[in-house]
Amino acid sequence: MPAAIKAEVQTVVYHNPDNGYAVVRVRAKDEPGIVTVVGCLGQLQPGEFLEIEGEWKTHPKFGRQLEASHFKQTYPATEHGVVRFLKSSLKGVGEKTAEALVKQFGVAVLDILDTDPERLRAVKGITKKRLEGMVESWRTQREVKSLIVFLHSHEVPPTYASRIFKLYGAQSEEKLRQNPYELAYLIRGIGFRTADAMALKLGFAEDAPERVEAALAYVLISKGERGGHMFCPKEQLLRECSRMLGLDDLALLEEGLEALERKKRVHVEDLPEQNVEQAVFLMSGYRAEREIAQRLFGLVSHPAPVSRAEVKRALPAIETALGFDLSPEQREAVFEACVNKVFIITGGPGTGKTTITRAIVAALSRLKLKVKLAAPTGRAAKRLSEATGETAQTLHRLLLYSPEHGFYHCEDQKLSAEVLLVDEVSMLDAGLFLALLRALPATCRLVLVGDVNQLPSVGAGNVLSDLIKSGAVPKAVLTHIFRQAQESAIVVNAHRFNAGQFPVASGKEPPDADFYWIPQDNPQKVQEMIVEMVTARIPERFGLDPMRDVQVLTPMHKGEVGTSALNQLLQERLNPRRGVEIKRGYAVFRPGDRVLQLRNNYDKDVFNGDLGWVSDVDPEDGSLSVDFDGNLVPFDATELEDLTLAYAVSVHKSQGCEYPAVVVPVVTQHYVLLMRNLLYTALTRARRLAVFIGSEKALATGLANITSGQRMTHLMHRIRHIFTGNALR
Repeated sequence: MPAAIKAEVQTVVYHNPDNGYAVVRVRAKDEPGIVTVVGCLGQLQPGEFLEIEGEWKTHPKFGRQLEASHFKQTYPATEHGVVRFLKSSLKGVGEKTAEALVKQFGVAVLDILDTDPERLRAVKGITKKRLEGMVESWRTQREVKSLIVFLHSHEVPPTYASRIFKLYGAQSEEKLRQNPYELAYLIRGIGFRTADAMALKLGFAEDAPERVEAALAYVLISKGERGGHMFCPKEQLLRECSRMLGLDDLALLEEGLEALERKKRVHVEDLPEQNVEQAVFLMSGYRAEREIAQRLFGLVSHPAPVSRAEVKRALPAIETALGFDLSPEQREAVFEACVNKVFIITGGPGTGKTTITRAIVAALSRLKLKVKLAAPTGRAAKRLSEATGETAQTLHRLLLYSPEHGFYHCEDQKLSAEVLLVDEVSMLDAGLFLALLRALPATCRLVLVGDVNQLPSVGAGNVLSDLIKSGAVPKAVLTHIFRQAQESAIVVNAHRFNAGQFPVASGKEPPDADFYWIPQDNPQKVQEMIVEMVTARIPERFGLDPMRDVQVLTPMHKGEVGTSALNQLLQERLNPRRGVEIKRGYAVFRPGDRVLQLRNNYDKDVFNGDLGWVSDVDPEDGSLSVDFDGNLVPFDATELEDLTLAYAVSVHKSQGCEYPAVVVPVVTQHYVLLMRNLLYTALTRARRLAVFIGSEKALATGLANITSGQRMTHLMHRIRHIFTGNALR
C-alpha cells in the first residue's frame, strides 16, 4: 500500500556501508508509536528529519514496516531534534557541545553550517581544527544523501551510492552525467548492465560511443570470468557485442575498439601460431602473459646450482627415511626436481604424485634448502600438509594478500625462500601465477605439481597446460599406475574417463566396492535416487557419515539435480528444522548445516572453497558462527552472502578437495557443462567411493567433449618465443 510520511529518525538498527541499505526506527506524524523503515537510505543519524515515500509491507517476522522508494532530508524543526541530530551526525560534537550550539544559535545552527560555519567558533570549545572536522562530516553526509536523491530521481537504484561517492566525492553527480560507464571499469560489483541501465535513464543514446566501448570491454571481461579466456578473436567480439547492444553498425563497433586501444584498455595483435587474425586482449591479460614469460625465463636462467652428485648421494637416505623404495620413474622425477630451477610434475591418480612430493620435500630439506609449501586453496593446502608432514599455506596467505593493499610479497618485497613447492597447479590462474613469480627471488627454485587433465582454474588462463605444452620447462609426466592403485575402480575409471571410455564396474561388493555407474534417464528419478543414496543407502552399506563423508558434486546450480534443489532436499532429510534458523534469500541456515565459503576472507582466515559446519545461529540479529576444522568463525547478517549450503556443490568448487564418497549426477540438462575434464575431476575427488547416476547419452556426450572447455590463451607461444631467443611478442 503506497504511503508518504514525515518522520524523525530515532535509532539506526542496521546500515550496510557498501550499498546504503538501512533499517531505521522513526517517529512519524500521524503514525502511532515507533515505525520501522527499510530501504537504500544511506547513512542516517538519529535526529534527522525525512520525507519518505514507499509502500507498507508486512514482514513475516518483524511485522509492519515501510519499504522506502524515495526520500529527502529536511532539517529538524525543534531545538531538541537539532541537539540529537548534531551529536549523532557531526564529528567531534557530543551532547554538551550540541546543546551549547543550539543555545547560541537555535535551530538556525544547521543553516549556519551551510552558509557561514566560522560563526560557530563563538561557542566555547569550537577550535579551528574541530570546526574543520564538523564541516567536513556535515558536507560528506549532505553530498552522499544528495547523490542518493539524484539516483532516485533518475529511477536508478541507489545501491552503489556509497561506493560511487567514495570514488568521485563531491564530483559524483557531474561524473555520472559525463560517463556512468566508467563505473563498470572502476568499481567492483558494478558491471556493464548496471552502468548501462543507469546511463540510458540518464539520457545516453543506444549508439553512444561510451556505451559501445563499455560493451566491448564487458564482453572481454565475461570471456575471462566465465570461460577463462585471455583473448577473443576480433570478429567474434564484434559479433557478440552487436547482438548484445542490438546494433548492426559494425563501423561503430570498430571505432569503439580503436578508442579502447588508444586508451590502452585493450591490445589487438595477430597470432599466426594459432591462425587467429586480430586477437583482442584486455590490456591486463596481455601484460600478464608477457610478464609471466619474461619472469619465468629470468627465474630459469638465473643460476642457483645444486650438485647433481650430492642429490644422487642423498636419494638412498631419503628412501630409507621414508620407509619405501621409489620406482625408477619416481626417482628420476625427484632427482630432476632437485637439480632444476623450475620443474613440473604431472600425472593422474595412482601414479605417485603424493609420494614424489614427500620425497622432494625430504630431499631438498636434507640438502639444507629452505622449503616453503603452498596451494591455491585452503583445502588443497591442508592436503599438502597432511601428505608431507610440513606446514603448507594458501598462496594468498603465503604472499600476505590484503584486499586494500594487494600482495605484500611482490617485486619490491621478495619472499624469503630457497624452494617453493606448489600443489594443485591446475587451479592456478594467470593473475595469481604472475603474483607468485613477482614475489620469488631470482635464486629460488620452483616445483609445480598438478594434474593437467583436471578442470583448469576458475580465473582466466590455463597456466599448467600452457607451461607443459611450451616445452620450455623441464617436466616429469607420470604414467605408471602402481599395482595397488590398479585395484581401485576409481583410479581405473579415472584413466578410462581421461581416454574418453565408459567406466567399468568395480567387481566387488559393499563395503569393498568403490565405483558404481547407475543408468537413469529421468532427471526427477535421478534426484530421488541421489537423496536416497546420500541419506540412507551409502551410510547403511558403507558405514559412512552422510553429513561428514558423502559429498554430492554436480555440474550446474539449476535444474532438478543442480546444487540449489539438491541442497534444499538434502538439508530437509539430513538436518530438518528443530529450532532456530536464519533465512537469507532462498537459503536457510540451521545449526549443524554443512556450508561452503564462497570468497576469501583474510581477516577471518577462511577461504573460497573451505567447508564448515554451522555451530549456532542468532535469529535476532541474523548472525551465525561456523566451525571450519576447529576455527570458529562469526558471520554477521551482512556476511551471510559469503556462505552457501554444501550438501551439494559444483564440481568447480570441489577442485583441490577430496571426500570419502562422492555422488555425481550426469544428465542431459547439464549438456552445456558436460566435458571430459569435468567428469574426470569429479571422479578423482573420491577417496573411497564414487557413484555416478544418469543417462548413458549424457555420459557419452561428456566423455566425447574435449573442445568446448578449451581456453583462448597465447602464453604457451610467448614462453616458446622468449626461451628460444626470439623477440617476445
